[in-house]
Amino acid sequence: MDYFIIDFDSTFTQVEALDELARISLKSHPDRESIYEQIEGLTNLAMEGKLSFSESLQRRVQLLQANRDHLKLLVSHLKKKVSRSFSRNTAFFKNHSDGVLIVSGGFKEFITPVVTEYHIKKENIYANTFVFDDEGNIIGYDRENPLSKEGGKVILLKQLNLPGDIFGIGDGYSDFQLKESGLIKKFFAFTENIERKSVAEKADHITPSFDEFLYINKLPRAISYPKNRIKCLVVGNVDEEALAQLKREGYNIRHKDTIEDSYLHEAGVLLCSETTQPTPEQLQNAGRLKVIGIFGKIQSRKLAEVACEYGIIVFDDPKHNPRNDDFIPKRVIAFMNEGKTHTSCNFPDLQPPRVNNAHRLIHIHKNVPGILAKINDVFARHNINIVGEFLVTNAQIGYVITDVNTGYDPQVLNELKAIEQTIKFRLLY
Repeated sequence: MDYFIIDFDSTFTQVEALDELARISLKSHPDRESIYEQIEGLTNLAMEGKLSFSESLQRRVQLLQANRDHLKLLVSHLKKKVSRSFSRNTAFFKNHSDGVLIVSGGFKEFITPVVTEYHIKKENIYANTFVFDDEGNIIGYDRENPLSKEGGKVILLKQLNLPGDIFGIGDGYSDFQLKESGLIKKFFAFTENIERKSVAEKADHITPSFDEFLYINKLPRAISYPKNRIKCLVVGNVDEEALAQLKREGYNIRHKDTIEDSYLHEAGVLLCSETTQPTPEQLQNAGRLKVIGIFGKIQSRKLAEVACEYGIIVFDDPKHNPRNDDFIPKRVIAFMNEGKTHTSCNFPDLQPPRVNNAHRLIHIHKNVPGILAKINDVFARHNINIVGEFLVTNAQIGYVITDVNTGYDPQVLNELKAIEQTIKFRLLY
């Protein structure tokens, strides 16, 4: 059996829990900003391997001035701060509950209530524990726990002596120490929340999301293709608020001054201003491009038609809505995540509901008779049950979304792509 050793702070969650606890417990302290800075500094020094973990932990806990009530507030806060790529892959944790271990220098008092909501077993949570006085104030921690010591994760893993291959996922130096010790097969530096260069440069792989980790290791995942592998080309005056939405989704953002063929050839998403749009001719060689978001009006009907011919959806905002910095990215994200085409200027309108526990496939083809029958024939021959199917057309294309409730082998996807008159095929999740 494979084992997955996952860090908690800045990996499973977006934040460092002790830093957040300090902000709660010291909220009314007159010197709170100075103490916050001390605690965050001690955290970073330990995570970068510049200060022993045991010394960092001891000094941080002394500065906290926290109690059980503060911990309750912290847990509520952390539940809202689970890393996005972890929260959308709950099914993985459920299906691999025996092999997933949370190993952290943090504390069970706030880790256990957060991760157990993701089907992670209590007996698979390894972390420190606080010591309280009679009034519920934190006065220290169990110093016999190996995770309170320098190299604690290495000490613990030696004690566990797990059979099988072990993969480590984390953002800090203590996670890399597992690889350095030879106890794990591969170490993945998790950079969705923070990238520590001193750690990343020593990792076997840099994984900007948990989706990427699952993809590399050919494990089931919530989305078929990690967003960090999809290049989003940005050209012209595009508001930072709009880009922030795409960044939060995990897209690989590339800023360029002009739309050159070499850039467009690599892009899956194009965001551009009204004055920096691609030519119809450029789209003919943009084989990876799936969606264009124009912050303004599309330049010509021909551009919309050629994009449609090549299976590229276009969203524009001809009314120059003052909120187009929000409108355009939301439409792009809804299409990429769920296949929704509503408000597109060149695709037929479709807003399919999301179906849980299903796989969603998109098939774009020339609008000729009989294609839907051929699609369904592929599923029937492979004994795949369709739980939902949606077809819309315009003069140029047919747009089909199919939800199926079982797994399939790659041959199914190859047969769907090979149907005559297919323009584009995509597996969403």
